[in-house]
Amino acid sequence: MAEPLTWPAATPESVGLSTARLEAMWDVLCQRGTKTLVVARRGELVFEGYADGFDAARPHHTASLAKTLVGGMSLALAIDDGLLEADDLVSKFVPSWAQDSLKATVTIRHLATHTSGVEDAEPSDADRAQAEREGAALIDDHMELPGWKGAFWRGTNTAHSRDEDISPFLAARDQAPIMFSPGSQYAYSNPGMAMLSWCVTVALQRAGLPDIRTYLADRLFEPLGLRQDVDCSIGYSRIYEVEGLPLVANWGGGSFTARAAARVGQLLVQDGVWEDRQLISPAVLRQSLEFAGMPIPEQERKEDPSAPGSGLGFWTNADGAWAGVPRDAVAGAGAGNQVLFAIPSLELVVVRNGSVLEADADRMFWGGLVEHLFTPVVAACRLRSQQPASERITGVTWDPPGQTRRLAMGGRRKDGSDNWPLAWADDGHLYTAYGDGYGFEPQLDHKLSMGFGVVTGGASDFVARNVRSDGERLGSGRQGEKSSGLLCIDGVIYIFVRNADHDGHTSRLGWSTDHMKSWSWADWSFAELGHVSFIDFGRDYADARDDFVYVTSHDDPSAYVQADHYVLGRVPKEKLADPGAYEFFVEVNDRGEPVWSPSIEDRGPVFSHEGQCRRSSISYHPQLGRYMLWQQLTGEDDTDTRFEGGFGLYDAPEPWGPWTTVFFTDQWDIGPGDLGHLPPKWSSEDGREVWMVFSGSDNFCVRRAVLELSGDG
Repeated sequence: MAEPLTWPAATPESVGLSTARLEAMWDVLCQRGTKTLVVARRGELVFEGYADGFDAARPHHTASLAKTLVGGMSLALAIDDGLLEADDLVSKFVPSWAQDSLKATVTIRHLATHTSGVEDAEPSDADRAQAEREGAALIDDHMELPGWKGAFWRGTNTAHSRDEDISPFLAARDQAPIMFSPGSQYAYSNPGMAMLSWCVTVALQRAGLPDIRTYLADRLFEPLGLRQDVDCSIGYSRIYEVEGLPLVANWGGGSFTARAAARVGQLLVQDGVWEDRQLISPAVLRQSLEFAGMPIPEQERKEDPSAPGSGLGFWTNADGAWAGVPRDAVAGAGAGNQVLFAIPSLELVVVRNGSVLEADADRMFWGGLVEHLFTPVVAACRLRSQQPASERITGVTWDPPGQTRRLAMGGRRKDGSDNWPLAWADDGHLYTAYGDGYGFEPQLDHKLSMGFGVVTGGASDFVARNVRSDGERLGSGRQGEKSSGLLCIDGVIYIFVRNADHDGHTSRLGWSTDHMKSWSWADWSFAELGHVSFIDFGRDYADARDDFVYVTSHDDPSAYVQADHYVLGRVPKEKLADPGAYEFFVEVNDRGEPVWSPSIEDRGPVFSHEGQCRRSSISYHPQLGRYMLWQQLTGEDDTDTRFEGGFGLYDAPEPWGPWTTVFFTDQWDIGPGDLGHLPPKWSSEDGREVWMVFSGSDNFCVRRAVLELSGDG
């Protein structure tokens, strides 16, 4: 047997993956018929598993994964070489289709996304109804299907061929009917893919190129180091000569080692570059991998909600059908859950082969992949910042964990208190609010959903006490109102509370003129935003950049759901209680200026991190001339950040960015809590020493950090 493809290897931890989680995933996959598994990240092979009888050198059949490895890739390369376009009419390559009113409107895009209307070579409901009327048994065995459908499949296996059978390609071209107006709905179609192969082949022939097998070998497989008939084979290992055309099946009939398929996936996450050679342009690759804008599988989603939409020969998670998986994830997949799975943003490639993961494959084909492969492997990824490194703040050194000062003690057995947003008031003190706890010592004898406190003194010698208030609230978790942001202007403390609908959604405004003892409340709320906070501009708002108050939230109505973005609003400070005075950041224009809209529906992202934007705070540090953003990181498995997990710190010259990374970890040495804040009051005069207040372990925690600034040393 030939030696397997070589691949640079690394430990999972060295590329931000968890060995323990990968091994746990492999254990489950083994119990569910998995034969091969390869996981690669950042170009390095980090996990590999094989069942008895399989190894890195043995190919496994692809089933319909060939639709991506052969169909999708040959189409992308042909588009890249200028041989055809996604919106070309099929009749440009198949003249006979111009004579049929429906076939004349079919495009390459329709074929590549299963929206052409070409009937699949599978028993239809109509076939079953007719068989029942005739008292006949309709056999699901492909080779025994009547008419053109059986001929289509028997043409892939000479052992089952019959004298009367025609080529699968002629069955697809001439006998498979169009079932609906092309582009109007989704219907999976193997003959539709056959017609895609026909079109690509005609385009190749017109350019003087031989056939798809040779084309893929020259343009893709050989540059990737794949050896034909050793690491991979395609098209049922044959060429169909039809009317002088050398046609290659792209709907099945492939065989790849797991490493060979993974190399194709690696090319996807590397923007088409392999060993410093651009095999396919990034623009064409993006066109192939992005949602192609055609109908999604609505009927299929009634049974299998994870059924995805389509790119050009690829399945895509653009609309989030694969819950908990980044939206740029793509896959190729075939019967038995043969799958190539790639996430460019995570530089992650996974190949899995074997038998179907869920017994009810009709209802759980994609659901099984999401539950047992996609979600676990994403959860094994340690997060990375999506923002470039800061050029102003080049390093952060934290005091040892044991030097963290903790008040309002709780822990795993008893809630202490959490959240702790801060406002630097006119009297020089820091006012705060806690959630789901008993407050500072001496603690209350009953648990509050929202309570209040004041912190006096410096970072190293502060004293904290409770402030009893008519704003106290009862109600556990999402049922009770809790503070998400505090601010003081001209001696008035303003508060945004979340969970205003008493079910985890909506934010509303309140204000106090007596340092939190009593509150007035707005009669309106932000239904669209679940965790509104204020940008902190120093004592009594003295360091404000202008006459506006700036507010921010993740872009979701729930305080308990991760979003892809943070959004920004502003309001004249004298009109905080007027909902009509708010306007919302839309974008930065060509002159570098922020564009604002009075409509919240026009809001645009001010910071993006797919699936990881939830609770946050922003404070302005005049010593540095920078805004500092704290970001909660819950990971893909919704980690309880009170006790473990990470956070990100970012800086920017303006509230709308551009944001750069100061510090980022998905696993801090202590629990970072649900919310953190860098109070400007406790920053040193040169800005190099800061103190972070956070709610780790349901405590009021304070930990010092020293910032390394550009030019230091």
